[in-house]
Amino acid sequence: MVSDVAIQQLTILGSTGSIGVNTLDVVRRHPNLYRVVALCAHRQADRLFEQCLEFRPGHAVVGDPALAAELAARLAAAGCTTEVWHGPAALVRMAQLPEVDAVMAAIVGAAGLPPTLAAAVAGKKILLANKEALVMAGPVFMRAVRENGAILLPIDSEHNAIFQSLPSDYSGNLTESGVLGLFLTASGGPFRGRELADLESVGPEEACSHPNWVMGRKISVDSATMMNKGLEVIEAHWLFNVPADRIRVVIHPQSVVHSLVQYSDGSVIAELGNPDMRTPIAHALAYPQRIAAGVAPLDLCEVAALHFERPDIERFPCLALAYRALSAGGCASTTLNAANEVAVEAFLERRIGFNAIARLIGEVMDQVPAGREPGSLAEVLAADRAAREVAQRCLVTRVCA
Repeated sequence: MVSDVAIQQLTILGSTGSIGVNTLDVVRRHPNLYRVVALCAHRQADRLFEQCLEFRPGHAVVGDPALAAELAARLAAAGCTTEVWHGPAALVRMAQLPEVDAVMAAIVGAAGLPPTLAAAVAGKKILLANKEALVMAGPVFMRAVRENGAILLPIDSEHNAIFQSLPSDYSGNLTESGVLGLFLTASGGPFRGRELADLESVGPEEACSHPNWVMGRKISVDSATMMNKGLEVIEAHWLFNVPADRIRVVIHPQSVVHSLVQYSDGSVIAELGNPDMRTPIAHALAYPQRIAAGVAPLDLCEVAALHFERPDIERFPCLALAYRALSAGGCASTTLNAANEVAVEAFLERRIGFNAIARLIGEVMDQVPAGREPGSLAEVLAADRAAREVAQRCLVTRVCA
């Protein structure tokens, strides 16, 4: 347990989303260990207002100036002195504040990349829940971490489980560590047992109804298509320096085994726990020590049985597309992510069907060359814009025809 340590000063990027809310729940349990310096959201001003009243951060960020003015007025009327900012530049500033020790990077999508990269450049402790930082900009981001002495701790339950299951001195060399490979577990989402043809008619409500986890709408759809797991394969490649053919996905409906590491001596080491994001959040916040997260202990007798099966690539073509992007290299993963964001938004707006998500991504990947590996944030964002333009054209001219 943690004792006699300095208070950690935190910026939370994405404080009103599920990861942000769970982070604040852990922080709430340990007021002697953590202080919130900045809370950053986009549109959920009411929830951000309540968070500011409770945690009294020095700064808060929202997406646009009108919302910022409204929030500032409400906070002032309530006697809260939090300073309100707006826009992408403010997110970058909050990630680099000199007094901040750790940054929870929990903004979903490409919008989370610039502030997360800024935290790496500033040498912060980064609690990484934003997959896109590595999917879009793996080489750029990891170079920034290394060159600036940042500490990178994964928040995704799967990557956090792998981090806990690898040797404590793991340096990215599989052979030296005796590691054969990684297993990423996946629940299979709400459509694990459904026929592919039946998925043509499912809507956003069904896709967002996850059997085990409470998540935002975009991530819930990614889980239903298993693109979420595909993005995690790419993320694991960059986090742990593991080639694609050493990263396998296995369906585990109970979501109790969060991922596994296979060793050359025949051992397989896994991290188990109830499906609650407060566990990896608490682990990363306190690392290398441990703190209470408010999560109920796992009762193995109640679980009784653990089931595993291979993923059906025909039912989940997005998983194969992610492996394809990782193998292609260059900017292919950036293209994959951009096309997926456009496709999921179109699905949530009921402009395309569920199965069209994968078709659209495949069309975009066919049209956009992988090219060379990006060397800067500007190159990553240029590749992202180009892929989105192609995806928007495909929405009209091909996939929806």
